[in-house]
Amino acid sequence: MAADSADSAAGTVAERLAALAEERVDHRFKGLPPDADGLTVGELAAQRRNLFTDGFTTPVLALSAERLEHNLRLMETYTTRHGLSFAPHGKTSMAPQLFHRQIEHGAWGITLAVPHQVRVARAFGIQRVFLANELVDPAALKWVSSQLAADPAFQLICYVDSVRGVELMDAALRGAARPVDVVVELAAGEGARTGVRTEAECAAVADAVAAVDTLRLVGVAGYEGEVPDANPERVHAWLRRLVALAADFDKAGRFAEAGLDEIVVSAGGSAWFDAVADVFAELPELSLPVLKLLRSGAYVSHDDGHYRKITPFTRVPEEGALHPAFRLWAQVVSRPSPEQAFVNAGKRDAAYDLDLPEVQVIRSDAGERPATGITITALSDQHAWVRTAPEADLQIGDWVGMGLSHPCTSFDKWQLIPLVEPDGTVVDYIRTYF
Repeated sequence: MAADSADSAAGTVAERLAALAEERVDHRFKGLPPDADGLTVGELAAQRRNLFTDGFTTPVLALSAERLEHNLRLMETYTTRHGLSFAPHGKTSMAPQLFHRQIEHGAWGITLAVPHQVRVARAFGIQRVFLANELVDPAALKWVSSQLAADPAFQLICYVDSVRGVELMDAALRGAARPVDVVVELAAGEGARTGVRTEAECAAVADAVAAVDTLRLVGVAGYEGEVPDANPERVHAWLRRLVALAADFDKAGRFAEAGLDEIVVSAGGSAWFDAVADVFAELPELSLPVLKLLRSGAYVSHDDGHYRKITPFTRVPEEGALHPAFRLWAQVVSRPSPEQAFVNAGKRDAAYDLDLPEVQVIRSDAGERPATGITITALSDQHAWVRTAPEADLQIGDWVGMGLSHPCTSFDKWQLIPLVEPDGTVVDYIRTYF
């Protein structure tokens, strides 16, 4: 019976993913060919149109199929090599197709931030969710409880960082069929974002969890990216505090009281996962097996700005290198002076919260060439301001290919993203849910 149930669930997930291909192409989706209106996404993908010659309109965001696969494989190799389990942060893409590709590449589950994101993941059959926030909304908690009751295989772990939070969760979950698994979140220091500031306060939160039947303490977690004035020494020091907190809780019998199979210790953004690997390798033997859970998310597309500069692979190049997988294409629509041009992509299309787009290549009737002497200086809502050197020879009608910084604010501007081979052939479309 259990095998039959698992097969049925797998069938349902496959059906839901397949249903994405049945969605009709229309005005909702930027950049797609106008003559594709009325086709299903699957029918359009089957045509294998070329991004540059088969009717796509600018601006259009493209995701490299080759680089995406490289990044998925690289992080699978990295986490396996370092004995880490992996729950990549799904807020980056909010793309169920990518969630499942991440799981196919060895991910334990998916990390998410807010209830809506969990609902998206559950709609597409994600069975393990790490919710990196304290959840105190009664309606959301009741929904989570209903999911846990209806599906014995569903596992959700979320933060707690206050006694008040425990009280609110307990009040909303009274009468629940299963307790909600929680980890105490240790703050990354004074002035950091969320989390409990001191180990004594962590113990008080853990005591509050132990005093209710609606929650179950399964471990500790935090986010090292919030360490003030982060550098390798400070990040390692905070991660050792986190590991020591897990050991102290275990020594005090807090996990034994919960009847666990394993203890969860989790950290890891996209800037310091090498430090997480280092310190988690030092974790002393505890009374139960430890799920060492890394949560980096930006790797899936990587970028041409912020994360290119700070990724741990710049510090440990022998481990490999992530490849930026996004390119935003726009068209030159105005050339008011030899030093100035405007392209038809702006804040509605490109990430700009950390860095401006980086012009990389130009496509014209003569072919593709490097974008020498061409720089984005500002963005308006629907235009990029382009400074051009005299030798740039940029013409109205040319296509400009730009690299983007910060994947989290790139994915969210596009509902349907062409997945493109190196020659420009579009082989699929990635649906996002923000």
